[in-house]
Amino acid sequence: MRIAQIASFLHKWLALIIGVQIFIWIATGLFFTVFPIEQIRSEHRVREIAPIELQATDATALGAVIDASPHPTRVTLESRPEGSMIVAEYPDRSSALFDAHTGARLSPLNADAALWVARLRINTDASVRTSTLITTESPEYRGALPAWRIEFDEPSKLAVYVSANTGLVTARRSELWRVYDTLWALHIMDWRDHENFNHWPIILVSALALLSTIAGIALIPYRFRWRRRRPATN
Repeated sequence: MRIAQIASFLHKWLALIIGVQIFIWIATGLFFTVFPIEQIRSEHRVREIAPIELQATDATALGAVIDASPHPTRVTLESRPEGSMIVAEYPDRSSALFDAHTGARLSPLNADAALWVARLRINTDASVRTSTLITTESPEYRGALPAWRIEFDEPSKLAVYVSANTGLVTARRSELWRVYDTLWALHIMDWRDHENFNHWPIILVSALALLSTIAGIALIPYRFRWRRRRPATN
């Protein structure tokens, strides 16, 4: 019975110590399984628009961007819904956007240009609630910077992030995503950055949860044996 006493002690007290976090793991895990990740990322809000075809004349502007100083390390000619675009990447890890027809530099985009991109890419007719230039990372956004955060006036409070340098939609954030992100932070016990699950608190709690589970499994044969030997009552 010594083993049963030790197992019972560990199972009971460890469950009391880490029970709240175990409940959080189960509840948040249920949420993650109920809502598809595509819905969390608002992929159903992406507008399906066929890109335009590239023209032979686009190569002229492409050559001008390549020959310009400073010389880019990578140049991409893209066919987008808003037109043919050139994205140039430079040694200092910065990027720039050019019109492929005229060679004119378009970046950094202003608020109106970013809104135009967002409306072309996202399926919404709602008015704009706020439009803010973001220059620092946050738990809600860790994409390319600077970026325009365009929040639409709708129940989901959808915020679309558009890179000011490349003109790409780099993130979509809704109220559902924010709930997901909060629950994810609780799930991985990273309440500040919401992304690190390789830290000592979660490792320790996970180890204690495993030990409590093992102790509970070890108690199973003793519980059944105790039930079989229990005297009958009249």
